[in-house]
Amino acid sequence: MSIAATAERPQPSVANPRSRVILASLIGTTIEFYDFYVYATAAVLVFPHLFFPTGNDTVALLASLAVFGAAMVARPLGAIFFGHLGDKRGRKVTLVGALLTMGVATFLIGALPTYAVAGWLAPALLVVLRLAQGFALGGEWSGAALVATENAPAGKRAMFGTFPQLGAPIGFIIANGLFLLIAAVLPSDDPSRPSQAFLDWGWRIPFLFSVVMVVVGLWVRLNLVESTAFEKTVKTGQVQRVPLAAAFQNNWRELILGTFYMLATYVLFYLMTTFSLSYGRASPTAAVPGLGYDYRTFVLMMIGGVVFFGIFTLLSGPWADRWGRRRTLICITLAIIVFGLIWVPMLSVGPVGVMAWLILGFSLMGMTFGPMGALLPELFPANVRYTGSGISYNVSSILGAAVAPFIAVALWQAGAGSPFWVGVYLSSMACLTLIALLLGKETQHVDIEA
Repeated sequence: MSIAATAERPQPSVANPRSRVILASLIGTTIEFYDFYVYATAAVLVFPHLFFPTGNDTVALLASLAVFGAAMVARPLGAIFFGHLGDKRGRKVTLVGALLTMGVATFLIGALPTYAVAGWLAPALLVVLRLAQGFALGGEWSGAALVATENAPAGKRAMFGTFPQLGAPIGFIIANGLFLLIAAVLPSDDPSRPSQAFLDWGWRIPFLFSVVMVVVGLWVRLNLVESTAFEKTVKTGQVQRVPLAAAFQNNWRELILGTFYMLATYVLFYLMTTFSLSYGRASPTAAVPGLGYDYRTFVLMMIGGVVFFGIFTLLSGPWADRWGRRRTLICITLAIIVFGLIWVPMLSVGPVGVMAWLILGFSLMGMTFGPMGALLPELFPANVRYTGSGISYNVSSILGAAVAPFIAVALWQAGAGSPFWVGVYLSSMACLTLIALLLGKETQHVDIEA
């Protein structure tokens, strides 16, 4: 049921400048992905040594990745909570709240005691703060995407929608660049394990540093004004009493389609960032063999691939504006299916093949991730857009990102060190995304203020 706003809100006299829209949508997701990459890197590099009982490296790694995935379970809850606020109270205040929640949780992870100091309380606190991160992320992305798309010029929504997506490669480079710098200052004699100084205190620096980025993000977002789409919803009395109920009642099909639109994106995203770091660093003589690169070398290779992630994220927006979101994503999803099936041949060539694998994987990631900033918001009317796009984006995180690293490690073990089944898993998930795209409709010309 629609209700009028409790107080008439005037139309903002000054629209958001394009530079402010770009910066506000970009900086929040940059912080979001910085925080997630910091955790993802620590989940592979540090947490198995510090937050879980020692004795079995594989079990400790799987436990660490399970905590990593726990945040994905909290993300739909965050999407519901922040989506409710965003559709009733506005995008601005909601984005500020999500950013503060994420920043506090990330900072506190950097201050946690380890298992050696606090026993099982240490991983328990890690789980709680990881859930808080996920809860905050549940409201961050959809709000940033709405800031970009609801303020975009006509005919350029997909291009503007790529700016919050660009936070992913930028956040990756900042997070891993900081880890590399700390590892260089605190070098290790054992390439398979960080130095003792790194384990004692060095790993905490990237988590504590997030507070600086959050302060900058808050300054930008507090200077935003509400979008015309939301103000129109308020003025016409279309604000929903319970946006979640309205979304499920009137837009259940779009919720399902949006969830599966994102599935291949999520699986590819976490395979190329989290699993690849485990696989790349594992020794060829280990019980579950890998590529045998030292941490510094492989992360530099990954950063090289992530540069292409950023380039193709930006390029994908104009493509989706020109050819349509659906047609663009169908072609890219077909390419992801093929990519998953050629992992072994590519990785068998040596360093050139590994670098080509990283570049191609991250390029496809940019191409599939970029258009989502416009596509998911366009699926829903303005009065449930924050809720609907957030639920689709974050429920997909459970089906894709929450389980992808865990499944990938299990398939890697089942293949006795071969990534063949991991690639097949990616292709299978991409097939589900392809089916959803074939069943869906083009959204390029929908009225974003309706």
